Amino acid sequence: MEIVWHIKTFEALTVNELYALLKLRSEVFVVEQNCVYLDIDGKDPLALHLFGEFENQIVAYTRLFKPGISYDSASIGRVVVASDYRNKKWGKDLMLQSILAIENHFGVAQITISAQLYLKKFYELLGFVQSSEMYLEDDIPHIKMIRG
Repeated sequence: MEIVWHIKTFEALTVNELYALLKLRSEVFVVEQNCVYLDIDGKDPLALHLFGEFENQIVAYTRLFKPGISYDSASIGRVVVASDYRNKKWGKDLMLQSILAIENHFGVAQITISAQLYLKKFYELLGFVQSSEMYLEDDIPHIKMIRG
């Protein structure tokens, strides 16, 4: 069985989809990474939500923004794959789907991300280039990266 990709506006998400994606984000960004921060930051209604389902469960997710919301360029954020599925290497597929969705929905090629520093090489393989010094975001080293 393959992962099935969906892309939806905030308004198009079902209550169950919204609950599942917020649960996944909390499991990884708050619990697994031990970060106390407000994940629900008011930007979700402005985003396109790209998620992958496997066996009727949301296992991968990103939120996508048009230029001018998080950065001057389009951006990808909240990149997450459920811990039980990371061995399937769906992170690369998730990012490729996200890049394609930005190109198709926003008509732009330049994308900015705030990447966890340890994932620098992963994002470089996808065409992103470091564009800032390291900074701490929720006590985790990050770098700004740009593609396009």
